[in-house]
Amino acid sequence: MGAIVGVHGIGKYKYYKAAGCSATGAADAMRLKWDRYLHAALGKAGSREAAYITEVAYFAHLLRDGRDDGDDETPVPPERMDAGTQRFFVSWAKEAGLGEQLTGALSAFTGWLLRRPAAAAFALRFVPEVATYLTDEARRADCQATVAEVIRRNRPKVVIAHSLGSVVTYETLWANPDLDVDLLITLGSPLGMRNVVFEHLLPAPINGRGERPKGVRRWVNIADRHDIAAIPPQLAGCFTGVDLEQLVNLDWLDFHTVEKYLGCGALNDHLRPYLA
Repeated sequence: MGAIVGVHGIGKYKYYKAAGCSATGAADAMRLKWDRYLHAALGKAGSREAAYITEVAYFAHLLRDGRDDGDDETPVPPERMDAGTQRFFVSWAKEAGLGEQLTGALSAFTGWLLRRPAAAAFALRFVPEVATYLTDEARRADCQATVAEVIRRNRPKVVIAHSLGSVVTYETLWANPDLDVDLLITLGSPLGMRNVVFEHLLPAPINGRGERPKGVRRWVNIADRHDIAAIPPQLAGCFTGVDLEQLVNLDWLDFHTVEKYLGCGALNDHLRPYLA
């Protein structure tokens, strides 16, 4: 069986805390969950759960500043964000179609919060982590080094990258041309999000387009039509080398979690050749 490596998305610091501040323990816990989610889609009814994922590259703790400043369940509201993160938040709000409410005054976010609490809670986790990764060069390098080490050690045929993990993986593969991957699957990816992620990518897009990393033979992108992290949900308009796009309908309340993506069945046909 060809090795499959996962790269997680936002909101995973809680695994680090639950594992006694162990990145290895957090990665192991996530791997078991990813296997369970995939088994729900790939496994036969009543069969024992199989081991699909070789390892999950864990980096969430690297985006923290070293002190226990809350967890994923207590996100920072806009008025308490630093100025740089607030700019990212407003840019994201515009891309999500909410700019008129939020650009003038962040206090207007309260009304939106009441109308779409699930989306609002997600945004308060998503934006600060993305902003930290894209603006803090040292942490950005540390996250990439972690992902590169996991890929280099396992030499996977497949890398499944979710959410912010797709951004870290994209940049890692470009920064480490020795890493070869048969198949890159991005799930709920914000790689194409203008004014938030796309223009900040390294290497920088040329003439408004990014490109599939040289070491990736095939790139499949899967996104929920209404995932507010995956704006736009299709990446081929922004990147050369996306081989297949697949839009799915997950759950209007649970539109971005890796559980929904891995369990929806959209990955099945792509993974089966590597599970023989």
